Amino acid sequence: MSSLALLLRRNANYRYTWMGQVVSEIGDYFNNVAVLALIMQQSGSGLIVSGFWLARAIPAVIAGPIAGVLLDRLDRRRVMIASDLIRAAIAAAFVLTIRQRSPWLLYALSAALMFASPFFTSGRSAILPAIAEAEDLHTANSLTQTTSWATLSAGSLLGGLSAARFGYEAAFLINALSFVFSAWCVWRIETPRGFRAKRTRAPGVRSRGWQEYLAGLAYLRSVPLLMGIGMISVGWALGGGAAQVLFALFGDQVFHRGPTGIGAFSGFAGVGLLIGGTLGHVAGRRASFAGYKRTVTMAYLFHGATYMLFSQVESYAGALVLMMASRVGMAMTTVLNTSQLLRHTPDEFRGRVFATMETVRWPVMIFSMAAAGIASGFVGPRTIGLVAGGFGVLTAVAWGWCDGSGRLPEP
Repeated sequence: MSSLALLLRRNANYRYTWMGQVVSEIGDYFNNVAVLALIMQQSGSGLIVSGFWLARAIPAVIAGPIAGVLLDRLDRRRVMIASDLIRAAIAAAFVLTIRQRSPWLLYALSAALMFASPFFTSGRSAILPAIAEAEDLHTANSLTQTTSWATLSAGSLLGGLSAARFGYEAAFLINALSFVFSAWCVWRIETPRGFRAKRTRAPGVRSRGWQEYLAGLAYLRSVPLLMGIGMISVGWALGGGAAQVLFALFGDQVFHRGPTGIGAFSGFAGVGLLIGGTLGHVAGRRASFAGYKRTVTMAYLFHGATYMLFSQVESYAGALVLMMASRVGMAMTTVLNTSQLLRHTPDEFRGRVFATMETVRWPVMIFSMAAAGIASGFVGPRTIGLVAGGFGVLTAVAWGWCDGSGRLPEP
């Protein structure tokens, strides 16, 4: 942990990026918990919860390729600032949904918020090698990932308590202000080389945006490890989409805890992600490339098995602990895989690669969320959770087979 603290002390650019991340992501979870609690209060429908996540997922599929191309063409810092300011305005508008019984406005604002997000999240990943030295890159990635999960825990718990005590308006306005603070933090970072990608194309030769995106896909396909990481993301999304719906169903309908229960499940998931991210940081500093791949297999097996147990346990406390445990394994794989992406992706393609990784997850998430929402009208949340955990186990088996058969060589 000392290496993480040292990075924050000596690297002002990363420190500002990290500060903005902390505040804006906590604000995100104030919004998420408030929206889910509002849906459960107004309708109590798993299908409406599924519709909310679909309204977020579909725009991300559309925005991902656009964000990837622009981040590799333009100044990445300016793109990130614009994303933050646009999201601040959208987040404030959620106040209008409180007295709107129909979910259409909530869906529209959720869609707009998510469309603007990949321009920031993929940009933050793409600039990481520009603001961190090569020897600090794994540490910077680990801290970025674990911070996301720490804010998930803190933001979900605080968001649930805030929505229950102070009302939904406060949660939505806090989210809006957090984006303004994030924009200020990103504005403060600077490097002598700037934040434009290095490009190898001959001067004066221009290509269309779709051609550049296809070139990024061709590069991704040419590296088996990157394709493998993309596929494990798809495997996670098969169960992960359903999990987003299940947070609300387990918190409200299975254990009857309302906004506090929804926030608690998200919060304990965040604690598990934080623990797993820390373990991933330690493993990534010590493991060989072969050890990294074996660790991913074991971590994903643990993730899927504990999620299946979570779906069946009768105790509220036991469910929280097992939810936390399931996220430990998932977090380890995320830290290790992202470090490999940062290490092996050239700057010219980095925006498109990270945006594509986000994009390929979302269609599968859409299917998973839709299936979970529809299934909630026919079977209980426990059955849906058992199936979602099973996909995690199958993902581990597929990755382990690819590794054992030599299909994941080091680039």
